[in-house]
Amino acid sequence: MRRIVLDTETTGLEPEQGHRIIEIACIELSGRRPTGRQLHRYFNPERDIDIAATQVHGMTAEDLAGKPLFAELADELLDFLSGAELLIHNAPFDVAFINAELARVQRPPIESVCTVCDTLAMARELNPGKRNSLDALCERYGVDNSRRTLHGALLDTQLLFEVWLGLTRGQDSLAIDLSTPTTGIGAIESARPARLRVIIADAEEIARHAAMCVRIAKEAGGRCLWTDGPVTVN
Repeated sequence: MRRIVLDTETTGLEPEQGHRIIEIACIELSGRRPTGRQLHRYFNPERDIDIAATQVHGMTAEDLAGKPLFAELADELLDFLSGAELLIHNAPFDVAFINAELARVQRPPIESVCTVCDTLAMARELNPGKRNSLDALCERYGVDNSRRTLHGALLDTQLLFEVWLGLTRGQDSLAIDLSTPTTGIGAIESARPARLRVIIADAEEIARHAAMCVRIAKEAGGRCLWTDGPVTVN
């Protein structure tokens, strides 16, 4: 399956209030491996960036003044995403911003060209009651996030890819290994237990067992459920 890990950085928190995307990063996967293809772009938001947002990602409006507008790259983005499953942490946030940008340039929402998997929802299902931020998941799954002093879309997609591997670890083991024989001598040999120790009861143990059966049958009114018929009780 073709998947794309995606992240954005923005001027603020609410696209409904006119906030814009200033960075987007996409890493393409085939199965569980990066293909080497990626899309990473910065945009001129044509507006100020909230101070709180700058504290998160470190970018100012002046840093982005010479960057292209989203409208110039909208079709490139849709082409890259087409037919893929997107892996996004807290997907509703990023999807809302992307769709707001697409609507400004009369383009369809991204759900019309791809599907979306929210890795935050996945993490909450697997780790109920725990912190499931990207940093918390990096710590939980042993992903080195020491470079993440500020948020950045490209770095965050790289970290999210490694976290997603941890979240989905073990799923591959559910697949059938077609290289292993399931019929014939090979399958019989692989399924046959080796060096089993067989313990056989001796005469004394058999006698004690028979006496116990008689005692149980006597207490049960002359019948044991594990026998074919009544047990003679003296």
